Amino acid sequence: MVVKDDKHWRTVIGLPLDLIPGQYFFTVQNAGEDKPRQFKFSVAPKQYRTQHLSIANKNQVDPDRKTLKRIKKERAEMDAVYNHWRDAEPVALPLQQPVKGELSSSFGLRRVFNGKPRNPHSGLDIAAPSGRPVTAPAAGEVAATGHYFFNGNTVMIDHGQGLVSMMCHLSKIDVKKGDKVKRGDIIGKVGSTGRATGPHLHWSLSLNNARVNPKLFLWAPKPPADKKPLAQPEATTGKTAGGNKSAKNVLNKKHPKQKNAKNKPARKKAIRQPSGRQ
Repeated sequence: MVVKDDKHWRTVIGLPLDLIPGQYFFTVQNAGEDKPRQFKFSVAPKQYRTQHLSIANKNQVDPDRKTLKRIKKERAEMDAVYNHWRDAEPVALPLQQPVKGELSSSFGLRRVFNGKPRNPHSGLDIAAPSGRPVTAPAAGEVAATGHYFFNGNTVMIDHGQGLVSMMCHLSKIDVKKGDKVKRGDIIGKVGSTGRATGPHLHWSLSLNNARVNPKLFLWAPKPPADKKPLAQPEATTGKTAGGNKSAKNVLNKKHPKQKNAKNKPARKKAIRQPSGRQ
């Protein structure tokens, strides 16, 4: 994703929650440059807390065969949204918190339902009373709506450049697929539909199909110094001077136990910048 501060274009790279700690690098190539430039950064290990939850509906912990078929279909629909690329104006950071309330379950929690470990928590839960309005955290286009088995009533908003918000457990949906929304527009109401122990909003944020911590996007990044290089070691952002640019991001991995091995490309994505921006 490309964002702009006063003097520079900056790229924001999404790293998946299950990324193995180690040394990585990304490659940036500007239009008119013969050779790309590479910048290293480190991914350090992080321990997340474990959360134990009790669910009365046993099928929401161990789905039967019919339900598993439904879940597979719903995941395919969501993956299609996460993998879609839509050119758009740079997203304004920070994002707006979609509902007023207390931040309850944090991103990355190790979830245990009825004593059985399940997938880590890939979003941010905001506790709020049922019926409280939920708003769009940034401008975008409604990419999908529906009632999903785990997520309940859900709205997915494509903000462009690979950034997607997913709002879950709604009691009411006030938008439809294809609607254009502005930052702060009401898209639904807080509820407890799907696999939920009480009324709250589950807000998931995906960047280039990597679930990222929404809390990190509620504060604007500090602009770099004028003479600071494109990126520094152990950084996860790169920037280019203003103007019409195109950049490529190649994420490579070198496992700590393979110090003598050459880095091999593990992931390659194009980070595109809107044309005509200065």
